[in-house]
This record gives sequence, C-alpha cells and structure tokens, in this order.
Amino acid sequence: MTACIHRSCTQVLEFESNHNYTKFCRSDYPDQLSCKPISNITTTHKHQEDEEEEDLWLKMKDEAKSDVDQEPILSSYYFSLILSHSSLESALANHIAMKLSNSSLPSATLYDLFMGVLTEDQEIVKAVKDDLKAVKERDPACISYVHCFLNFKGFLACQSHRIAHNLWLQDRKILALLIQNRVSEVFALDIHPGARIGSGVMLDHATGVVIGETAVIGNNVSILHNVTLGGTGNSGGDRHPKIGDGVLIGAGTCVLGNIRIGDGAKIGAGSVVLKDVPARTTAVGNPAKLVGGKQNPVKLDKIPSFTMDHVQHVNGWSDYVI
Repeated sequence: MTACIHRSCTQVLEFESNHNYTKFCRSDYPDQLSCKPISNITTTHKHQEDEEEEDLWLKMKDEAKSDVDQEPILSSYYFSLILSHSSLESALANHIAMKLSNSSLPSATLYDLFMGVLTEDQEIVKAVKDDLKAVKERDPACISYVHCFLNFKGFLACQSHRIAHNLWLQDRKILALLIQNRVSEVFALDIHPGARIGSGVMLDHATGVVIGETAVIGNNVSILHNVTLGGTGNSGGDRHPKIGDGVLIGAGTCVLGNIRIGDGAKIGAGSVVLKDVPARTTAVGNPAKLVGGKQNPVKLDKIPSFTMDHVQHVNGWSDYVI
C-alpha cells in the first residue's frame, strides 16, 4: 500500500526539470521607524518584491511537494487543497468553502461565490499574499507559507472576512452575515463583515477575537488571541476602535469605544483601553496607562507589530514582583 501511494505521489508531483523556483526571502521592512507614516514606508527593492509576489503561489506548490516527499500519506490531501489548483485564488476559495460548508450549505455553492469575489477583486488577493508574508515573518511557529495557508485559523478567518466585507459593501448583507456566523462557529472568533481590515495583518492563534462593525484596522497590524475591539454600550453609529498601522495588541486586551490607537503603538496583554493611545507609545494595565506617563511617554523606535516584543519598556516601568 505504501508503495502504491508513493508511486501515485511521484506521478502527480513530478518536478518539472526545466523549472527554476525563485528563492523566497524575508521582506525588507526596516527595523527603525522613519519620519514618514508607517503606511508610507516602502522597500528599496520594489522590483524584487513584485517578483516575489508573482512567485508566491509557485513557492507554496513547491513547499507542498516537499511536504509530500516527507509524508507520502498526505499526497491526496495536498493534491486536493494545493497541487490540483492553478492559482492561489482557486485554492483559497476551495479551502475556505470546505471549512465553512455544512449539510445545508454545500461547499460547491460557497466555492462559486468565493471564487467570483476573489476573481473580481484583486485587492483582496494582494491582501491575502501580504497576510501570508506577515505570518511567515512574524510567527516563529510558522514553518512555511503552505503551513499557514492550510492550518492557521487566524489567517483563514481573516480571508473569509475579506470576502464577507466585499459582499457587505455590495449590499449583499445576508450572505455576508451568513459567512460571519459560519466563521464564528468554525474558527471560534467573530468579525463583523462591516469592519475594515488592512493588509499584512496577523491574527495570532485568533481564538476569542471579537471585532465590531465599525472597527477599522490598519496595515501591518498584529493581534493576539482573546482581543476585543468593541463598543461601550448599545448605541449605534460609529462606535468601535480605529487601529493604526503597525500596531501590536497583546492577548486578552479589550479596546472599547470609538477611540484611536495611533500608528506604531503597542498595547500590553490584558489591558483595557478606553482612551486614545498616541502613536509609537506603549499602553499597559486596567485601565491602560502610558509607559513613561501621559506627559512624557516612552516613544518606541521600532514597529511593534514586526518585532512582536511584548515586554520591551514594560519591565523597567512596572514594580510587579512575585
């Protein structure tokens, strides 16, 4: 039986002898913050980045083939989810459709819906690639792009939300809310389809994340599990937080109300934030206070969502002892 699986795998996954896969490197995001807004930070290797984006899908297929070489028993699994697809859009639509389907909501119906959205809106596809890169670069537990694509529910939930948000903007709200509900049931997090989320976003672990209808999340943001971006009551209107670019929000944090978390800010784990947090500062505690004080807060010199450093500046600020 093992021999049969191996022969089948070899036939399906035979490498093209004349194909040269491009080496996929880490992005050139600078460690130091420039004087420009984080959203305007650009790499000096734009052409190289464009080539890497084009080759990302090829890289993922290459990783899938390598995984099957190590575990031939997974040949059918990788073939159905990665290797049988001609594009990232097709593989993503199929994977999410399989995850969110149930007995009364066929995967084929969801696939057609998701594929239509992804084909028409290439901005979503670009954001998907940015999210893949973000997880690979920031999470040491992520061993490959295909590993993130197949197994990281924060990534899958975020992409499901992108599709739901597209439908929400088209006033197809019933479908959008249906996707929200299925994502909540399957992935154990709840993102309202009206929320706006930028690219390069990492929802690490993601269990228990709640993001309200009028919340806005910028680019290159990292959010850990059990984070709530919620309102403060039952009033309608614009009532949820606005998260700037490059922000890091630690596990178990509640950010409540229509407040602003400035670009490059860091929110410590377990904090309750009820007021605006200035750019490039650290807020910790319940209720959250600025490290260094309101009048002279300590300014961060690196983008916290990239470094994923949850304790810098906090150790010297707190008198916590065991």
